[in-house]
Amino acid sequence: MAAGALTREGGEDAFRRLFRFYRQRDASDLRGVVDFSAPGGQVFRSQLSISSVSDQDAYRAGLQPVSQWKAYGLSGYPGFIFIPNPFLPGCQRHWVKQCLKLYPEKPNVCNLDLHMAPEKTTDLWGQSKEQLRRKGSSKCEPRSLLEKLRWVTLGYHYNWDTKKYSANHHTPFPSDLAFLSEQVAAACGFRGFQAQAGILNYYHFDSSLGIHVDESELDHSRPLLSFSFGQSSIFLLGGLKREEAPTAMFMHSGDIMVMSGFSRLLYHAVPRVLPNPEGTPLPSCLHQPLSSDLPVGSVIEHSSEEDWQVCAKYLQSSRINMTIRQVLAEGQKFPEESGTNGKGQAPSDNSYHENSKAKRHKPNTV
Repeated sequence: MAAGALTREGGEDAFRRLFRFYRQRDASDLRGVVDFSAPGGQVFRSQLSISSVSDQDAYRAGLQPVSQWKAYGLSGYPGFIFIPNPFLPGCQRHWVKQCLKLYPEKPNVCNLDLHMAPEKTTDLWGQSKEQLRRKGSSKCEPRSLLEKLRWVTLGYHYNWDTKKYSANHHTPFPSDLAFLSEQVAAACGFRGFQAQAGILNYYHFDSSLGIHVDESELDHSRPLLSFSFGQSSIFLLGGLKREEAPTAMFMHSGDIMVMSGFSRLLYHAVPRVLPNPEGTPLPSCLHQPLSSDLPVGSVIEHSSEEDWQVCAKYLQSSRINMTIRQVLAEGQKFPEESGTNGKGQAPSDNSYHENSKAKRHKPNTV
């Protein structure tokens, strides 16, 4: 059955039906998936706040001048903004390296912390890089710790059990990622955005992200920012109820999504990760070298060729997504809670991903 026919059926939980359709490995009918590289139909050009971000600040964040970005909206989804890869050549590599080498380090929290001793998860990169670099195409080879990574939380650490943040489980938010997020938010009309929490998701070809709404932040007036790197995916954006059929769209490496206003509290999911549509192991944008002349104050760092080889090997079968949130409004505080243990960690391995080969990854968000 084609996706269009499923959408027209309506009835109970239309979102779940379409999720299952695209989740199938043999779902070859992708004609209904919106492709922002060839906009049309319900896609329209969206205006950005060009004067809110200086070219110098954009360069410092590894971004093209905002005047050169393309931004799109979707009919029926006010507040949704899609920005196809606005990164300068080579700059995506910095964020990939940070997500694999730096951000999983303590004191940040990852899914492996839930069932491994602290000393076993202190240097995931160091323990994995040689194994990854030597890795062949055989599926029989044991997975490195980095390949077992499913999520990392930053800043205010999300509690997967209570679906809340708390004041007593917080670590410093990475300054480079905060700066990037502030520039993107400002360009979309949200000056003064404060990056206070991040959830990094690590996908493989058999991974998916369950149907859910991001509503745990106490301030919903600020946008949710999403950054993608590596292999492509299908993203489903639905309505305020799961009975509303979602719109499917492609997300490629470097693409940014902003969910704000009405679209801030809509159901969404990632049913499937797709191989790079260019037919090569990595998207061409990840082969571009970084300029040797970085601007003063740039948050982008040059990656060593050795480090990038590890990242590139990882990305040949993986996708990384960073979602950044402002949890509290200016001057707002968390409500007093009784009986919190201060840990903010869930006892389950992963409440966010589905994985066809590991039933324990079935989410509790659907």
